[in-house]
Amino acid sequence: MDLIEVEEGTTRFFVPQQDASSHFPPGSAHVFYNRRMELNRDGTVLFVTVMKPSEYLDAMGATGVRGLRIAAECGTDVTINDRDPEACELIRKNAAHPDLGIRVTCRNVHSLLAERRFDAVDIDPYGSPAPFIDSAIRGTGRFLMVTATDTAPLCGAHLRAGIRRYFAKPANNEYHAETGLRTLLAFTVRETVKYDRGIEPLFCYAREHYVRAHFRLMNGAAAADRALGRIGYVFRCTCCPERIEKAGLIPESMKCFGCGEMMTPAGPLWLGAVQDPTVIMAMKEALSRLELNTVRQLGVLIDVLGEELPTSSHYDYHALAKRAKVSPLPVEEVIRLLREVGYRASRAHYSGTALKTDAPASLILSLLKK
Repeated sequence: MDLIEVEEGTTRFFVPQQDASSHFPPGSAHVFYNRRMELNRDGTVLFVTVMKPSEYLDAMGATGVRGLRIAAECGTDVTINDRDPEACELIRKNAAHPDLGIRVTCRNVHSLLAERRFDAVDIDPYGSPAPFIDSAIRGTGRFLMVTATDTAPLCGAHLRAGIRRYFAKPANNEYHAETGLRTLLAFTVRETVKYDRGIEPLFCYAREHYVRAHFRLMNGAAAADRALGRIGYVFRCTCCPERIEKAGLIPESMKCFGCGEMMTPAGPLWLGAVQDPTVIMAMKEALSRLELNTVRQLGVLIDVLGEELPTSSHYDYHALAKRAKVSPLPVEEVIRLLREVGYRASRAHYSGTALKTDAPASLILSLLKK
């Protein structure tokens, strides 16, 4: 394996030469490194810096970059695992620095997590994390972190695959990124509550080709019941822009309050907040103290997350302006107008034309026409 040395944050490590600047799927190289996921890893470094878990498992290490960075930049006790012997050889080379004290294991992740529990577990597979969530929950003490790159099934573009993997019916609509994120959270809830545990989303977002979630796991039947209480559906009218959120494990038949047509449910989804404001504020304050290559992009993301409403869908502002047959105002102006008449409104972190609000579509249309 031909290697070159690269740097992320303040950590230097070796990666296969052919994968230094791009991502190759399994088959073209046994061990791959995706530079496009640097912001994802920077976000984890920032999150771990703030939350300070006592130990961290990088469960699917590949080059080991995520675990290496957590050890080097956060000072956390780290174990890096991968089932591929070639990957483990590279991880050991990268972890050889005597000050890091990283443990490297070459195990099937299911058997490893069945035998011991880590304070923080990070699952970052190629594709869907669904087959690994159950084992990850059983092996996690407090903090579970998950990346999903199978956004087509999560967001409804590959509907049958989404139903099979996540036991949900997502919707390929204008807010599919939001739906994909909340589908993953709802699936994690259903995998967690059977152990009388609940989840608390702390720092979750959708970006480019992936969804990333950082949770706190809570023990006890009461925590499980609270998490189940956040599961529900988003009902969307097929004839007008209206939509409704409703909690519950089984979708009801529902008519649109705007035009009277039957509405189509998407879910089950996680309803409500996907961020913890205290955690987001602490991350914002800590960001300036870290040396990260994506500090500007990560700062913008955290700023928007801190202001974003916890609604489970959004309106495409340009689509509403087209429906109203008007030229779109600056979105900040529309947000101001909605707030002036007593509604909440914000941007969304995953789309520049997304408008999150608790106002009905009919009112937004009337404001645009005026």
